[in-house]
Amino acid sequence: MVVLDGESLTIGQVVEVSRRFIPVRLSDEGRRKIEASRAIVETVLESEEPVYGISTGFGEFSKIFISRDEREKLQRNLILSHAAGVGDCLPEATVRAAMLLRANSLTKGFSGIRLATVEKLVEMLNKRIYPAVPSKGSVGASGDLAPLSHIALVMMGEGEAFLEGRRVTGAEALAAAGIMPVTLGGKEGLALINGTQIMTAVGALVWHDAEILMKTADIAAAMSLEALRGTRTAFDPRISSVRPHQGQLASAANILSLTDGSAIIASHVHCNKVQDAYSLRCVPQVHGASKDALRRILEVLAVEMNAATDNPLIMPDTGEIISGGNFHGQPVALAMDYLKLALAEVGSISERRISRMLDNHLSELPPFLTAYPGIDSGLMITQYTAAALVSENKVLVHPASADSIPTSANQEDHVSMGTIAARQAREILENVAYVLAIELLAAAQGIDFLRPLEPGSGTNAAHQCIRRSVPHLEDDRVPAPDIQAIYRIIMDGTLVAAAEQMVGQLAAY
Repeated sequence: MVVLDGESLTIGQVVEVSRRFIPVRLSDEGRRKIEASRAIVETVLESEEPVYGISTGFGEFSKIFISRDEREKLQRNLILSHAAGVGDCLPEATVRAAMLLRANSLTKGFSGIRLATVEKLVEMLNKRIYPAVPSKGSVGASGDLAPLSHIALVMMGEGEAFLEGRRVTGAEALAAAGIMPVTLGGKEGLALINGTQIMTAVGALVWHDAEILMKTADIAAAMSLEALRGTRTAFDPRISSVRPHQGQLASAANILSLTDGSAIIASHVHCNKVQDAYSLRCVPQVHGASKDALRRILEVLAVEMNAATDNPLIMPDTGEIISGGNFHGQPVALAMDYLKLALAEVGSISERRISRMLDNHLSELPPFLTAYPGIDSGLMITQYTAAALVSENKVLVHPASADSIPTSANQEDHVSMGTIAARQAREILENVAYVLAIELLAAAQGIDFLRPLEPGSGTNAAHQCIRRSVPHLEDDRVPAPDIQAIYRIIMDGTLVAAAEQMVGQLAAY
Protein backbone atom coordinates (compact mmCIF):
# COMPACT_ATOMS: atom_id res chain seq x y z
CA MET A 1 0.00 0.00 0.00
CA VAL A 2 1.32 3.45 -0.96
CA VAL A 3 0.02 6.19 1.35
CA LEU A 4 -0.15 9.66 -0.21
CA ASP A 5 0.65 12.67 1.94
CA GLY A 6 1.78 15.13 -0.74
CA GLU A 7 5.26 15.25 0.73
CA SER A 8 7.17 11.97 0.46
CA LEU A 9 6.34 10.11 -2.76
CA THR A 10 9.39 8.41 -4.32
CA ILE A 11 10.23 7.14 -7.81
CA GLY A 12 10.27 3.62 -6.41
CA GLN A 13 6.68 4.04 -5.23
CA VAL A 14 5.67 5.48 -8.60
CA VAL A 15 7.05 2.35 -10.26
CA GLU A 16 5.27 0.07 -7.77
CA VAL A 17 1.89 1.71 -8.40
CA SER A 18 2.20 2.32 -12.13
CA ARG A 19 3.73 -0.99 -13.22
CA ARG A 20 2.92 -3.43 -10.41
CA PHE A 21 -0.54 -2.10 -9.45
CA ILE A 22 0.23 -1.63 -5.74
CA PRO A 23 -2.88 -0.06 -4.10
CA VAL A 24 -3.01 3.56 -2.95
CA ARG A 25 -4.77 5.47 -0.20
CA LEU A 26 -4.75 9.02 1.14
CA SER A 27 -3.13 9.69 4.50
CA ASP A 28 -5.31 11.03 7.30
CA GLU A 29 -3.30 14.25 7.35
CA GLY A 30 -3.62 14.55 3.58
CA ARG A 31 -7.39 14.21 3.83
CA ARG A 32 -7.46 16.96 6.46
CA LYS A 33 -5.38 19.29 4.27
CA ILE A 34 -7.62 18.70 1.25
CA GLU A 35 -10.73 19.57 3.26
CA ALA A 36 -9.11 22.68 4.77
CA SER A 37 -8.29 24.15 1.35
CA ARG A 38 -11.72 23.22 -0.01
CA ALA A 39 -13.44 25.15 2.76
CA ILE A 40 -11.82 28.34 1.49
CA VAL A 41 -12.98 27.69 -2.08
CA GLU A 42 -16.54 27.06 -0.88
CA THR A 43 -16.53 30.50 0.71
CA VAL A 44 -15.41 32.11 -2.54
CA LEU A 45 -18.04 30.22 -4.51
CA GLU A 46 -20.72 31.85 -2.41
CA SER A 47 -19.34 35.33 -3.01
CA GLU A 48 -19.32 37.70 -5.95
CA GLU A 49 -15.58 38.26 -5.68
CA PRO A 50 -13.66 37.67 -8.95
CA VAL A 51 -11.04 34.96 -8.28
CA TYR A 52 -9.11 33.42 -11.17
CA GLY A 53 -10.40 30.01 -12.25
CA ILE A 54 -13.13 29.97 -9.62
CA SER A 55 -15.32 32.88 -10.57
CA THR A 56 -13.53 33.95 -13.77
CA GLY A 57 -12.67 32.34 -17.07
CA PHE A 58 -9.24 30.92 -17.88
CA GLY A 59 -6.15 32.25 -19.65
CA GLU A 60 -7.15 35.13 -21.91
CA PHE A 61 -10.70 34.85 -20.50
CA SER A 62 -9.55 35.60 -16.96
CA LYS A 63 -11.11 39.07 -17.32
CA ILE A 64 -14.59 37.57 -17.68
CA PHE A 65 -16.60 37.15 -14.46
CA ILE A 66 -18.63 33.92 -14.11
CA SER A 67 -21.87 34.04 -12.14
CA ARG A 68 -22.52 31.57 -9.31
CA ASP A 69 -25.05 29.48 -11.22
CA GLU A 70 -22.60 28.87 -14.10
CA ARG A 71 -19.49 27.88 -12.13
CA GLU A 72 -20.03 24.12 -12.31
CA LYS A 73 -20.58 24.40 -16.06
CA LEU A 74 -17.36 26.42 -16.26
CA GLN A 75 -15.37 23.50 -14.83
CA ARG A 76 -17.04 20.90 -17.04
CA ASN A 77 -16.50 23.02 -20.15
CA LEU A 78 -12.86 23.49 -19.16
CA ILE A 79 -12.27 19.73 -19.33
CA LEU A 80 -14.28 19.25 -22.53
CA SER A 81 -12.54 22.06 -24.37
CA HIS A 82 -9.04 21.22 -23.19
CA ALA A 83 -9.08 17.52 -24.14
CA ALA A 84 -7.41 18.25 -27.47
CA GLY A 85 -4.61 15.67 -27.48
CA VAL A 86 -3.54 13.77 -30.59
CA GLY A 87 -1.31 10.85 -31.52
CA ASP A 88 -0.77 7.42 -30.04
CA CYS A 89 -1.98 6.94 -26.47
CA LEU A 90 0.47 6.99 -23.59
CA PRO A 91 1.27 3.55 -22.12
CA GLU A 92 -0.79 2.38 -19.17
CA ALA A 93 2.12 2.72 -16.73
CA THR A 94 2.63 6.36 -17.71
CA VAL A 95 -1.05 7.21 -17.32
CA ARG A 96 -1.18 5.47 -13.94
CA ALA A 97 1.94 7.34 -12.84
CA ALA A 98 0.35 10.65 -13.87
CA MET A 99 -2.86 9.85 -11.97
CA LEU A 100 -0.81 8.96 -8.89
CA LEU A 101 1.25 12.14 -9.11
CA ARG A 102 -1.85 14.31 -9.56
CA ALA A 103 -3.52 12.71 -6.53
CA ASN A 104 -0.35 13.25 -4.50
CA SER A 105 -0.12 16.89 -5.53
CA LEU A 106 -3.77 17.49 -4.62
CA THR A 107 -3.13 15.88 -1.22
CA LYS A 108 -0.74 18.71 -0.33
CA GLY A 109 -3.86 20.79 0.32
CA PHE A 110 -3.24 23.85 -1.84
CA SER A 111 -5.62 23.09 -4.70
CA GLY A 112 -9.10 23.58 -3.24
CA ILE A 113 -10.52 20.36 -4.64
CA ARG A 114 -13.13 18.26 -2.82
CA LEU A 115 -11.92 15.22 -0.91
CA ALA A 116 -14.48 13.04 -2.72
CA THR A 117 -13.00 14.00 -6.09
CA VAL A 118 -9.47 13.08 -5.06
CA GLU A 119 -10.78 9.80 -3.65
CA LYS A 120 -12.44 9.16 -7.02
CA LEU A 121 -9.08 9.52 -8.72
CA VAL A 122 -7.51 7.09 -6.23
CA GLU A 123 -10.39 4.65 -6.70
CA MET A 124 -9.80 4.69 -10.45
CA LEU A 125 -6.15 3.84 -9.84
CA ASN A 126 -6.97 0.98 -7.49
CA LYS A 127 -9.58 -0.46 -9.86
CA ARG A 128 -7.17 -0.19 -12.78
CA ILE A 129 -9.09 2.29 -14.91
CA TYR A 130 -6.81 3.16 -17.84
CA PRO A 131 -7.89 6.42 -19.54
CA ALA A 132 -6.94 6.80 -23.20
CA VAL A 133 -4.54 9.75 -23.14
CA PRO A 134 -3.07 10.95 -26.46
CA SER A 135 0.66 11.51 -26.11
CA LYS A 136 0.90 14.82 -28.00
CA GLY A 137 -0.61 18.22 -27.34
CA SER A 138 1.12 19.64 -24.27
CA VAL A 139 3.47 22.62 -24.47
CA GLY A 140 4.42 22.13 -20.83
CA ALA A 141 3.10 25.34 -19.30
CA SER A 142 -0.23 26.02 -17.68
CA GLY A 143 0.50 22.42 -16.90
CA ASP A 144 -0.07 19.40 -19.09
CA LEU A 145 -3.53 20.69 -19.88
CA ALA A 146 -4.52 18.51 -22.84
CA PRO A 147 -3.34 15.09 -21.62
CA LEU A 148 -4.56 15.64 -18.04
CA SER A 149 -7.95 16.67 -19.45
CA HIS A 150 -8.27 13.26 -21.08
CA ILE A 151 -7.89 11.67 -17.62
CA ALA A 152 -10.42 14.08 -16.10
CA LEU A 153 -12.86 13.28 -18.93
CA VAL A 154 -13.01 9.65 -17.82
CA MET A 155 -13.60 10.73 -14.23
CA MET A 156 -16.69 12.53 -15.55
CA GLY A 157 -17.85 9.45 -17.49
CA GLU A 158 -16.76 11.05 -20.76
CA GLY A 159 -13.85 10.38 -23.09
CA GLU A 160 -12.37 6.94 -23.66
CA ALA A 161 -10.52 4.28 -21.68
CA PHE A 162 -9.07 0.83 -22.22
CA LEU A 163 -10.91 -2.15 -20.78
CA GLU A 164 -9.31 -5.60 -21.13
CA GLY A 165 -7.47 -4.42 -24.23
CA ARG A 166 -10.53 -2.82 -25.83
CA ARG A 167 -10.99 0.92 -26.29
CA VAL A 168 -14.36 1.82 -24.75
CA THR A 169 -16.18 4.93 -23.57
CA GLY A 170 -15.25 6.41 -20.22
CA ALA A 171 -18.78 5.70 -18.99
CA GLU A 172 -18.45 2.01 -19.91
CA ALA A 173 -15.07 1.72 -18.16
CA LEU A 174 -16.39 3.32 -14.96
CA ALA A 175 -19.51 1.15 -14.99
CA ALA A 176 -17.45 -2.02 -15.37
CA ALA A 177 -15.43 -1.02 -12.30
CA GLY A 178 -18.51 0.00 -10.31
CA ILE A 179 -17.45 3.65 -10.13
CA MET A 180 -19.90 6.54 -10.36
CA PRO A 181 -18.85 9.52 -12.54
CA VAL A 182 -17.99 12.73 -10.76
CA THR A 183 -19.73 16.07 -11.30
CA LEU A 184 -17.05 18.69 -10.94
CA GLY A 185 -17.58 21.54 -8.53
CA GLY A 186 -16.03 25.00 -8.56
CA LYS A 187 -12.24 25.08 -9.11
CA GLU A 188 -12.08 21.29 -9.53
CA GLY A 189 -11.56 21.10 -13.28
CA LEU A 190 -8.66 23.49 -12.96
CA ALA A 191 -7.25 21.55 -10.01
CA LEU A 192 -7.24 18.33 -12.03
CA ILE A 193 -5.43 19.60 -15.12
CA ASN A 194 -3.27 22.55 -14.09
CA GLY A 195 -0.07 20.66 -13.32
CA THR A 196 3.11 19.05 -14.63
CA GLN A 197 2.14 15.46 -13.89
CA ILE A 198 2.39 14.03 -17.41
CA MET A 199 5.94 15.20 -18.02
CA THR A 200 6.91 14.21 -14.47
CA ALA A 201 5.31 10.78 -14.82
CA VAL A 202 7.19 10.10 -18.05
CA GLY A 203 10.35 11.49 -16.48
CA ALA A 204 10.12 9.43 -13.30
CA LEU A 205 9.71 6.17 -15.22
CA VAL A 206 12.51 7.07 -17.62
CA TRP A 207 14.74 7.90 -14.65
CA HIS A 208 14.01 4.54 -13.03
CA ASP A 209 14.92 2.72 -16.25
CA ALA A 210 17.98 4.93 -16.73
CA GLU A 211 19.23 3.82 -13.32
CA ILE A 212 19.17 0.22 -14.57
CA LEU A 213 20.72 1.31 -17.86
CA MET A 214 23.69 3.03 -16.19
CA LYS A 215 24.58 -0.17 -14.36
CA THR A 216 24.10 -2.13 -17.57
CA ALA A 217 26.43 0.23 -19.42
CA ASP A 218 29.22 -0.50 -16.95
CA ILE A 219 28.60 -4.25 -17.28
CA ALA A 220 28.73 -3.99 -21.07
CA ALA A 221 31.91 -1.89 -20.94
CA ALA A 222 33.56 -4.37 -18.57
CA MET A 223 32.71 -7.29 -20.88
CA SER A 224 33.99 -5.36 -23.89
CA LEU A 225 37.19 -4.54 -22.00
CA GLU A 226 37.77 -8.27 -21.59
CA ALA A 227 36.74 -9.22 -25.13
CA LEU A 228 39.23 -6.63 -26.41
CA ARG A 229 41.87 -7.73 -23.90
CA GLY A 230 42.17 -4.28 -22.41
CA THR A 231 43.82 -3.26 -19.15
CA ARG A 232 42.32 -2.39 -15.77
CA THR A 233 44.98 0.29 -15.20
CA ALA A 234 42.71 3.17 -16.27
CA PHE A 235 40.28 2.25 -13.47
CA ASP A 236 42.87 2.58 -10.70
CA PRO A 237 41.12 4.54 -7.91
CA ARG A 238 44.16 6.81 -7.61
CA ILE A 239 43.33 8.26 -11.06
CA SER A 240 39.78 9.16 -10.10
CA SER A 241 40.80 10.38 -6.66
CA VAL A 242 42.60 13.36 -8.19
CA ARG A 243 39.49 14.26 -10.21
CA PRO A 244 36.86 13.11 -7.74
CA HIS A 245 33.61 13.45 -9.62
CA GLN A 246 31.23 11.09 -7.86
CA GLY A 247 30.04 9.39 -11.05
CA GLN A 248 33.59 8.82 -12.27
CA LEU A 249 34.55 7.21 -8.97
CA ALA A 250 31.44 5.01 -9.16
CA SER A 251 32.02 3.76 -12.71
CA ALA A 252 35.70 3.03 -12.11
CA ALA A 253 34.82 1.04 -8.99
CA ASN A 254 32.09 -0.85 -10.89
CA ILE A 255 34.49 -1.90 -13.68
CA LEU A 256 37.13 -3.07 -11.20
CA SER A 257 34.57 -5.04 -9.24
CA LEU A 258 33.05 -6.66 -12.33
CA THR A 259 36.41 -7.72 -13.77
CA ASP A 260 37.94 -8.86 -10.49
CA GLY A 261 39.74 -12.18 -10.93
CA SER A 262 39.66 -12.02 -14.72
CA ALA A 263 42.00 -14.59 -16.22
CA ILE A 264 41.54 -12.87 -19.60
CA ILE A 265 42.98 -9.59 -18.35
CA ALA A 266 45.68 -11.34 -16.33
CA SER A 267 46.85 -13.20 -19.44
CA HIS A 268 48.14 -10.05 -21.14
CA VAL A 269 49.29 -7.90 -18.25
CA HIS A 270 52.80 -7.81 -19.69
CA CYS A 271 51.86 -7.23 -23.32
CA ASN A 272 53.38 -4.32 -25.25
CA LYS A 273 50.13 -2.31 -25.46
CA VAL A 274 50.61 0.97 -23.57
CA GLN A 275 46.99 2.12 -23.30
CA ASP A 276 43.53 1.39 -24.63
CA ALA A 277 41.31 3.48 -26.90
CA TYR A 278 39.17 6.16 -25.30
CA SER A 279 35.98 4.10 -25.54
CA LEU A 280 37.58 1.71 -23.01
CA ARG A 281 40.01 3.89 -21.12
CA CYS A 282 37.60 6.79 -20.58
CA VAL A 283 34.57 4.78 -19.44
CA PRO A 284 34.74 6.27 -15.90
CA GLN A 285 34.86 9.80 -17.27
CA VAL A 286 32.05 9.35 -19.84
CA HIS A 287 29.73 7.01 -17.97
CA GLY A 288 30.53 8.90 -14.79
CA ALA A 289 29.41 12.23 -16.21
CA SER A 290 26.08 10.63 -17.14
CA LYS A 291 25.79 9.22 -13.63
CA ASP A 292 26.33 12.71 -12.21
CA ALA A 293 23.53 13.97 -14.47
CA LEU A 294 21.26 11.20 -13.19
CA ARG A 295 21.84 12.31 -9.61
CA ARG A 296 20.97 15.93 -10.38
CA ILE A 297 17.84 14.92 -12.31
CA LEU A 298 16.68 12.85 -9.34
CA GLU A 299 16.80 15.99 -7.19
CA VAL A 300 14.50 17.81 -9.63
CA LEU A 301 12.04 14.94 -9.93
CA ALA A 302 11.92 14.38 -6.16
CA VAL A 303 10.81 17.99 -5.69
CA GLU A 304 8.36 17.96 -8.61
CA MET A 305 6.64 14.73 -7.57
CA ASN A 306 5.76 16.30 -4.23
CA ALA A 307 4.93 19.81 -5.42
CA ALA A 308 1.72 21.82 -5.76
CA THR A 309 1.78 22.81 -9.42
CA ASP A 310 -1.65 24.28 -10.12
CA ASN A 311 -2.97 27.82 -10.14
CA PRO A 312 -4.32 29.59 -8.22
CA LEU A 313 -3.02 28.12 -4.97
CA ILE A 314 -5.12 28.09 -1.81
CA MET A 315 -3.30 29.09 1.38
CA PRO A 316 -5.27 27.48 4.23
CA ASP A 317 -3.26 29.18 6.97
CA THR A 318 -4.24 32.68 5.80
CA GLY A 319 -7.28 32.02 3.60
CA GLU A 320 -5.56 33.70 0.66
CA ILE A 321 -5.92 32.56 -2.95
CA ILE A 322 -2.75 33.40 -4.86
CA SER A 323 -2.10 33.25 -8.59
CA GLY A 324 1.38 32.24 -9.69
CA GLY A 325 3.23 30.04 -12.15
CA ASN A 326 4.01 26.69 -10.51
CA PHE A 327 2.42 24.96 -13.50
CA HIS A 328 5.37 26.00 -15.68
CA GLY A 329 7.39 22.89 -16.54
CA GLN A 330 10.80 24.53 -16.99
CA PRO A 331 12.55 22.63 -14.15
CA VAL A 332 11.42 19.30 -15.56
CA ALA A 333 12.04 20.39 -19.15
CA LEU A 334 15.68 21.24 -18.47
CA ALA A 335 16.14 18.05 -16.45
CA MET A 336 14.71 15.91 -19.24
CA ASP A 337 16.88 17.57 -21.86
CA TYR A 338 19.88 16.91 -19.60
CA LEU A 339 18.78 13.27 -19.27
CA LYS A 340 18.50 12.99 -23.05
CA LEU A 341 22.10 14.11 -23.46
CA ALA A 342 23.37 11.92 -20.63
CA LEU A 343 21.75 8.81 -22.10
CA ALA A 344 22.70 9.58 -25.70
CA GLU A 345 26.38 9.76 -24.73
CA VAL A 346 26.20 6.31 -23.15
CA GLY A 347 24.88 4.95 -26.45
CA SER A 348 27.49 6.84 -28.45
CA ILE A 349 30.50 5.40 -26.61
CA SER A 350 28.92 1.94 -26.57
CA GLU A 351 28.65 1.94 -30.37
CA ARG A 352 32.38 2.70 -30.59
CA ARG A 353 33.17 -0.35 -28.47
CA ILE A 354 30.91 -2.47 -30.71
CA SER A 355 32.78 -1.24 -33.77
CA ARG A 356 36.15 -2.12 -32.24
CA MET A 357 35.05 -5.65 -31.37
CA LEU A 358 33.84 -6.30 -34.92
CA ASP A 359 36.94 -4.87 -36.62
CA ASN A 360 39.61 -7.57 -36.56
CA HIS A 361 42.29 -4.97 -37.29
CA LEU A 362 41.59 -3.50 -33.86
CA SER A 363 40.22 -6.42 -31.86
CA GLU A 364 42.56 -9.35 -32.62
CA LEU A 365 39.32 -11.36 -32.71
CA PRO A 366 37.80 -13.08 -35.77
CA PRO A 367 36.35 -10.51 -38.20
CA PHE A 368 32.78 -9.59 -37.30
CA LEU A 369 33.06 -12.21 -34.55
CA THR A 370 32.41 -15.16 -36.84
CA ALA A 371 34.53 -18.29 -37.14
CA TYR A 372 33.66 -18.53 -40.84
CA PRO A 373 34.34 -15.09 -42.40
CA GLY A 374 33.22 -14.71 -45.96
CA ILE A 375 30.53 -17.35 -46.07
CA ASP A 376 29.17 -15.91 -42.80
CA SER A 377 28.71 -12.21 -42.02
CA GLY A 378 28.61 -12.77 -38.26
CA LEU A 379 27.54 -9.69 -36.32
CA MET A 380 28.46 -7.24 -39.10
CA ILE A 381 25.03 -5.67 -39.50
CA THR A 382 24.35 -5.33 -35.78
CA GLN A 383 26.79 -2.43 -35.78
CA TYR A 384 24.77 -0.81 -38.58
CA THR A 385 21.73 -0.97 -36.31
CA ALA A 386 23.68 0.55 -33.41
CA ALA A 387 24.98 3.30 -35.70
CA ALA A 388 21.44 4.08 -36.88
CA LEU A 389 20.16 4.31 -33.30
CA VAL A 390 23.03 6.55 -32.22
CA SER A 391 22.46 8.82 -35.20
CA GLU A 392 18.74 9.01 -34.43
CA ASN A 393 19.59 10.02 -30.87
CA LYS A 394 21.69 12.89 -32.20
CA VAL A 395 18.49 14.38 -33.63
CA LEU A 396 16.34 13.62 -30.59
CA VAL A 397 18.87 15.10 -28.18
CA HIS A 398 18.30 18.64 -29.49
CA PRO A 399 16.90 20.46 -26.43
CA ALA A 400 13.12 20.75 -26.57
CA SER A 401 13.30 23.41 -23.84
CA ALA A 402 15.23 25.71 -26.18
CA ASP A 403 11.96 26.32 -27.98
CA SER A 404 8.89 28.25 -26.92
CA ILE A 405 5.74 29.30 -28.76
CA PRO A 406 3.04 31.65 -27.42
CA THR A 407 -0.42 30.28 -26.60
CA SER A 408 -3.76 31.66 -25.36
CA ALA A 409 -3.62 34.92 -27.30
CA ASN A 410 -0.14 35.66 -25.90
CA GLN A 411 -1.31 35.43 -22.27
CA GLU A 412 0.85 32.31 -22.02
CA ASP A 413 3.77 33.70 -23.97
CA HIS A 414 6.59 31.45 -22.77
CA VAL A 415 6.22 27.69 -22.43
CA SER A 416 8.59 24.88 -21.44
CA MET A 417 8.04 22.04 -23.92
CA GLY A 418 8.87 19.77 -20.98
CA THR A 419 6.51 17.00 -22.03
CA ILE A 420 8.15 16.81 -25.43
CA ALA A 421 11.56 16.59 -23.73
CA ALA A 422 10.33 13.78 -21.47
CA ARG A 423 8.89 11.78 -24.38
CA GLN A 424 12.14 12.21 -26.30
CA ALA A 425 14.08 11.01 -23.25
CA ARG A 426 11.96 7.86 -23.27
CA GLU A 427 12.75 7.27 -26.95
CA ILE A 428 16.47 7.86 -26.47
CA LEU A 429 16.53 5.51 -23.49
CA GLU A 430 14.99 2.71 -25.55
CA ASN A 431 17.45 3.33 -28.38
CA VAL A 432 20.39 3.20 -25.97
CA ALA A 433 19.07 -0.01 -24.39
CA TYR A 434 19.14 -1.62 -27.84
CA VAL A 435 22.68 -0.33 -28.47
CA LEU A 436 23.81 -1.83 -25.16
CA ALA A 437 22.06 -5.08 -26.07
CA ILE A 438 24.13 -5.20 -29.25
CA GLU A 439 27.32 -4.47 -27.31
CA LEU A 440 26.54 -7.24 -24.85
CA LEU A 441 25.81 -9.61 -27.75
CA ALA A 442 29.18 -8.81 -29.32
CA ALA A 443 31.12 -8.87 -26.05
CA ALA A 444 29.67 -12.26 -25.09
CA GLN A 445 30.69 -13.62 -28.50
CA GLY A 446 34.17 -12.12 -28.14
CA ILE A 447 34.63 -13.67 -24.69
CA ASP A 448 33.58 -17.04 -26.13
CA PHE A 449 36.50 -16.86 -28.58
CA LEU A 450 38.95 -16.35 -25.70
CA ARG A 451 38.08 -19.63 -23.99
CA PRO A 452 39.45 -21.37 -21.97
CA LEU A 453 40.40 -18.06 -20.32
CA GLU A 454 37.68 -17.04 -17.85
CA PRO A 455 36.29 -13.51 -17.41
CA GLY A 456 35.97 -11.75 -14.05
CA SER A 457 33.45 -12.73 -11.43
CA GLY A 458 30.85 -10.11 -12.38
CA THR A 459 31.37 -10.26 -16.13
CA ASN A 460 31.23 -14.06 -16.01
CA ALA A 461 27.86 -13.90 -14.23
CA ALA A 462 26.61 -11.44 -16.87
CA HIS A 463 27.96 -13.65 -19.65
CA GLN A 464 26.16 -16.69 -18.27
CA CYS A 465 22.95 -14.68 -17.95
CA ILE A 466 23.20 -13.69 -21.62
CA ARG A 467 23.89 -17.26 -22.69
CA ARG A 468 20.74 -18.45 -20.93
CA SER A 469 18.80 -16.25 -23.36
CA VAL A 470 21.03 -16.24 -26.46
CA PRO A 471 23.35 -19.08 -27.55
CA HIS A 472 26.80 -18.58 -29.05
CA LEU A 473 26.70 -17.67 -32.74
CA GLU A 474 28.09 -20.71 -34.57
CA ASP A 475 26.65 -20.01 -38.02
CA ASP A 476 24.74 -17.02 -39.36
CA ARG A 477 21.20 -16.65 -38.03
CA VAL A 478 18.71 -13.80 -37.74
CA PRO A 479 20.19 -11.46 -35.09
CA ALA A 480 17.02 -9.44 -34.38
CA PRO A 481 15.58 -11.99 -31.88
CA ASP A 482 18.94 -12.18 -30.09
CA ILE A 483 19.05 -8.39 -29.72
CA GLN A 484 15.47 -8.38 -28.49
CA ALA A 485 16.15 -11.12 -25.95
CA ILE A 486 19.08 -9.20 -24.45
CA TYR A 487 17.04 -5.98 -24.51
CA ARG A 488 14.43 -7.75 -22.36
CA ILE A 489 16.91 -8.90 -19.72
CA ILE A 490 18.33 -5.38 -19.62
CA MET A 491 14.99 -3.65 -19.15
CA ASP A 492 13.56 -6.07 -16.59
CA GLY A 493 16.76 -5.90 -14.50
CA THR A 494 17.67 -9.59 -14.91
CA LEU A 495 21.16 -8.88 -16.25
CA VAL A 496 22.03 -6.37 -13.54
CA ALA A 497 20.67 -8.70 -10.86
CA ALA A 498 22.88 -11.55 -12.13
CA ALA A 499 26.03 -9.42 -11.93
CA GLU A 500 25.10 -7.91 -8.58
CA GLN A 501 24.44 -11.32 -7.10
CA MET A 502 28.13 -12.03 -7.67
CA VAL A 503 29.81 -8.67 -6.91
CA GLY A 504 27.30 -6.81 -4.75
CA GLN A 505 25.37 -3.66 -5.60
CA LEU A 506 26.71 -1.58 -8.47
CA ALA A 507 26.51 2.21 -8.32
CA ALA A 508 24.09 3.79 -10.80
CA TYR A 509 24.95 7.40 -9.88
